[in-house]
Amino acid sequence: MTAPTDSAPPLLPGLRVALVHDWLTGMRGGEKVLEEIAALFPGSPIYTLFHFAGSVSPALEAHPIHRSFLQRAPGARRHYRRYLPLFPAAIEDFDLSAHRLVVSTSHSVAKGAVPAPDALHVCYCHSPMRYAWDQEHAYFPRRRGVAARLRSLALSRLRTWDVCSAARVDAFVANSRFVAHRIERYYRRDATVIAPPVDVDFFTPGEAAGGGGGSGRDGSGRDAYCLTVAALAPYKKIGVAIAACQRLGVGLRVVGDGPELGRLARTAGASTRLLGRVDGDELRRLYRGALCLLQPGVEDFGIAPVEALACGVPVVARGRGGVLDIVDDGVHGVLYAGGGGDADEAEALAAAIDKCRRIEFNALNLRGRAERFSRARFRERFSTFIRSLLA
Repeated sequence: MTAPTDSAPPLLPGLRVALVHDWLTGMRGGEKVLEEIAALFPGSPIYTLFHFAGSVSPALEAHPIHRSFLQRAPGARRHYRRYLPLFPAAIEDFDLSAHRLVVSTSHSVAKGAVPAPDALHVCYCHSPMRYAWDQEHAYFPRRRGVAARLRSLALSRLRTWDVCSAARVDAFVANSRFVAHRIERYYRRDATVIAPPVDVDFFTPGEAAGGGGGSGRDGSGRDAYCLTVAALAPYKKIGVAIAACQRLGVGLRVVGDGPELGRLARTAGASTRLLGRVDGDELRRLYRGALCLLQPGVEDFGIAPVEALACGVPVVARGRGGVLDIVDDGVHGVLYAGGGGDADEAEALAAAIDKCRRIEFNALNLRGRAERFSRARFRERFSTFIRSLLA
């Protein structure tokens, strides 16, 4: 995939800017957003809880990176999430007094950094902490025992801190209308929606892409498959995708890894392939060859659906969350209601896949939708927003 272009002049030359990010341990969606924002402020320092050298892009590692005291904690490289109760203290420990603009990119505690009294603090919020709010039970299903009670107590204190620290932010930016609603619900704050950047210049339709998707992609080919691209966490509902494809007798390719890998490997049949992480070229090839992209979980935004559309591939997704900013039902894919237990959701997803296969989607129309989420458009909208606040 192409790297951000840093040839553009700095957004605010001469202004001391600090960038704050939760942790730099890999290049996921949040780090790609940070990469685009950092390109607007070349040379600005990045303050983060953890950073393991070589885990993020050269463009990010070219910035001065300040790590918290937790970087030196025992086992931090492999088990940094276990230090969650200490995250608020660690993020507040950074000295940002010399900076007039603080831009935090946060899905955990980065928004809780303490700016100088006369500084402007803008938070690009990927989501209020999912595991502390509405998805606590999905992340921590074991509810009994002393350890569970202590964890619940720690999360209760974390929620209190999360709400109080939101007052340190002058302006929130949300990555979707869904997240803007969650910010309003939990923090009682308004947020401006600016969708994340997606590399639509890299993700493009293949040479064979033409006017049709849907059933035209399926035919009778033995290698016809659905695709899902996600971290293998419980709330992603990858097991639902596996069950739905097994009902239809359709192959499934799963890109991603995470704590659910072992369980999914035990339930997956011969038609499901768990591919782990793949490089950009392989991911693009998988998109181009897929019948459709499946998103059975509720996502805050969903970069994978945009990447799929950019490759001319329709999306089948549960009709909740950030995907509503991306996919119009019947135009860019199929949205389904879901709900109920996993068996009911698998049945609903299977019906939606079957419906998608019967629709002739136009790859160029799908591509046109994805171009609304380009990196250039993100930089333009974010730059305009910052300038308007400083004006």
